[in-house]
Amino acid sequence: MFKKAAVAIMCSAMLTASLASCGQKNISISDSSSNAAQSTTSATKSNANEPFGTEVCNYTAPEEGETVIIMTIKDYGDVKIKLFPEYAEKGVENFRTLAEQGYYDNLTFHRIINNFMIQGGDPLGTGRGGESIWGAKFDGGTDSHLIHTAGAVAYANSGSTATNGSQFYIVTGKKYPENQFAANYPEAAKKAYMKAGGTPFLDGKYTVFGQVYDGLDIVFKLQQVETDSNDKPVTPVVIESMKVAKYDGGALRWYIEDYSDTAASSEASTQAKTEASTQPETETVSE
Repeated sequence: MFKKAAVAIMCSAMLTASLASCGQKNISISDSSSNAAQSTTSATKSNANEPFGTEVCNYTAPEEGETVIIMTIKDYGDVKIKLFPEYAEKGVENFRTLAEQGYYDNLTFHRIINNFMIQGGDPLGTGRGGESIWGAKFDGGTDSHLIHTAGAVAYANSGSTATNGSQFYIVTGKKYPENQFAANYPEAAKKAYMKAGGTPFLDGKYTVFGQVYDGLDIVFKLQQVETDSNDKPVTPVVIESMKVAKYDGGALRWYIEDYSDTAASSEASTQAKTEASTQPETETVSE
């Protein structure tokens, strides 16, 4: 279960995730994914009639020499991110360029919520700062091929994808059993959320532009750090550097199960929190 019934994520700015809810209510594609696909802006590349996750591309392997991001987190290590310019052109351009400019270096993850996400990219460290390479908000749109599975990288916003800036989050989320999905839920998305976990209720509302392919164990460790009443880490979690690099053919470790020690710890933590709470999962990401 998530830490709060309603979480405001502050920002200025082949498998994937499915739409989810908690308790006895089944996950339905009409709750957010298909409706959101119909209401997103002109920057959205998805077919408005195609539910999110009909085809999931989050786990498309990068080609050797392809541009990737290597984010080094102080005292933790490297988190490596595949980018999807074919589905999130403006989102990738913004993130890559900010990384090249050193914008993210020495910034913090200012908001962390266990079994939900880790959020950073604000130079103020408050959730109220940051801007895009265009000096203002930008519309990154959404694409139905990219969903909110664990390890997905997306922009936080203040009500729509037209308010993206520099702040981003990396999904952790939780896994969902098959009986929580509606009968008409896209099969590819359902399998992705059952295997990887995530935050499917965010699909269609935020610009997903990347996926962690190595270092997901670090993301899962970070979600367990001690935080204050505003979900800010008590001890700063610092992005030491964010570098644009080329994929060198290294191992692809998309799933937390690929990191056995972290997977066991995360599963135990999730089970304990689930047993201790009966709050429905209705978290949102907004400025």
